[in-house]
Amino acid sequence: MICFLTSRTDMPGSDGFRINPANGLLAELRRALPRPLRMLQICSDPDSHARTDFYAGCLRDSLENAGFSVASSQVLDGRNEAEAPALIARANLLILSGGHVPTQNRFFQKIGLRALLRSFDGVLVGISAGSMNCAELVYAMPEEPGETLDPAYQRFLPGLGLTKKMLLPHYQEIKDDLLDGLRVMEDVACPDSMGRVFYCLPDGSYLRIENGQEELRGEAWRLADGVLTAL
Repeated sequence: MICFLTSRTDMPGSDGFRINPANGLLAELRRALPRPLRMLQICSDPDSHARTDFYAGCLRDSLENAGFSVASSQVLDGRNEAEAPALIARANLLILSGGHVPTQNRFFQKIGLRALLRSFDGVLVGISAGSMNCAELVYAMPEEPGETLDPAYQRFLPGLGLTKKMLLPHYQEIKDDLLDGLRVMEDVACPDSMGRVFYCLPDGSYLRIENGQEELRGEAWRLADGVLTAL
């Protein structure tokens, strides 16, 4: 399996139908993707059917606009979760959607995705939350109102184990964000990084994984013990 763990795949300001070529992503996909593609988009929310269908359609359009032949495009969500083993076995391209990290994490655990990926030998593309949930230990940084204040909210979750790197996508957006009156980087992520390491990726950067080798492509920042360092 070859993995591309992205912040987002489409170009900033685009209509969502163009793959961002920054940092060699499109060139790498052209080298790695099998032909023709049998694409399976795995949801972030099993009950948000319209959203999953919409983004699966956008991604199919972006791949076809880049010259890829898409033989089939399916989604995996709450409507067909019982078919997860068969759907994944038929696919050669898995897309892990963006969305709410804990919601997606629960769905991944429900369908046993970690075990199903052991026999998958195609290409996996993570987008935002999908990339975050690929870690061995996932940092689910609070993102919805009330989560920073909720003592029951779990910030660290078991993930798919495809990497040990805990990713924070959309860094160019979240670095100045406020949530529940707190600065998400200085007041939330920095304290949570004590004794840990997070990798902050802006849109256009990604982590490429093949044969146990990992490469960060593009700009990135390492946040460890409250200290942010450009890579």
